[in-house]
Amino acid sequence: MRRLGWGLAAILLLFVVLTVPLVLSPFAPSPSAPAPTATAAPAPSPSVAPARTTPYRAVWVSYLEWQQVDFSEAEAFSRDIGVMLDHIASLGATVVLAQVRPFGDALYPSEYFPFSHLCTGVQGQDPGFDPLALLVQAAHDRGLELEAWVNPYRLQAGSVPALCDESPAVTHPDWVKATDTGLYLDPASAAVRQYIAGGVEELCQNYDLDGIHFDDYFYPTTSAAFDAAEYAAAGTDLSREDWRRQNVNQLMALCHEVTARYGVRLGVAPLGDPDLCYSGQYSDAALWLAQGGYVDYLMPQLYWGRDYTQNGDTAHSLDTLAARWAALPRAEGVALYVGLGAYRIGDGDGSTADTGEWRSGHALADQLDALEALGIAGAGLYRYASLWGNTAWPDLAEAERQAIAADWVTASPAYSGDTRP
Repeated sequence: MRRLGWGLAAILLLFVVLTVPLVLSPFAPSPSAPAPTATAAPAPSPSVAPARTTPYRAVWVSYLEWQQVDFSEAEAFSRDIGVMLDHIASLGATVVLAQVRPFGDALYPSEYFPFSHLCTGVQGQDPGFDPLALLVQAAHDRGLELEAWVNPYRLQAGSVPALCDESPAVTHPDWVKATDTGLYLDPASAAVRQYIAGGVEELCQNYDLDGIHFDDYFYPTTSAAFDAAEYAAAGTDLSREDWRRQNVNQLMALCHEVTARYGVRLGVAPLGDPDLCYSGQYSDAALWLAQGGYVDYLMPQLYWGRDYTQNGDTAHSLDTLAARWAALPRAEGVALYVGLGAYRIGDGDGSTADTGEWRSGHALADQLDALEALGIAGAGLYRYASLWGNTAWPDLAEAERQAIAADWVTASPAYSGDTRP
């Protein structure tokens, strides 16, 4: 019996020696070293993000807005974002979607991505303070939620920005794909998926965020040449299109598994046409809405007006597309919101009907009413500068703000809409 006991002890000791390093290893690869071979993405699991107690009313703040903000010192930055956040709060909005990683670079100190060129004019140059930390605090001080808006794959648009030595495009050139529109991380790479998820976890760990927000930049092309070698090497029985969708699905499931562990919601603003999502960018947004475990909300970008017509076809009008999305199956715990195109104010959406909708001064408010009639209880407005700082149509922008605020500010504080995330 004693000899048997020592044998069991030896086996247990060996088990501990082999497993402890695995348990203690970091979630994602160090940016200074190649990523280890990634395991399969986790099986999608239900949302654990807290149910909403306030309506979801968002405004996007993009990298274009950051170009107008003073990053010279913390005090100047705080002053500029304070004005911006005061405006957003005055509209009755509850959520700020702040673009913090536009080109594989960051508005915060990161172990994965260099500082954004938006901070100092030079990618990789430290501005001397943490813009995201100040932004989160300033938003929360005003009762606003702050979601970190991330472009998961995009590294460069054309030749912008000039890349520093710490850019993933430089440190991991084998992860990068080039198209005629710029540079992108390879969606087929398991190492890339782990890297992106690691960057999401870094945000969840280091900041008191209310959400992580992805936009519609998934596969940048439908060309077979984009990933011919990777597809051949995969040895899969899937069609190229289904294989690409599987790659994106794996990224979304992996990132959702991360955000769920931190109680942070994950949302995506896909293309407005669900068919183009599926076949053009290989983002199966309808699946994410129906199955759960991929997102906590979808906010398709329905940037056309209610009267939008193209040569007699109203397929892309807001009412038609919103009804299509609203009719899709939706899993418990997954919310549906809609993104509206404030940048259309005055300029219109290219409708051949030309009804003057976008020069009415209440186009966006009318669209919000139409969404509510369909049971869609949340919306986002793209983008901040189109409502404040609209030099081409200042009077129309002011009228649109007043019409939106009449709904959002004066709405009953007893929220009775969609209580999902």
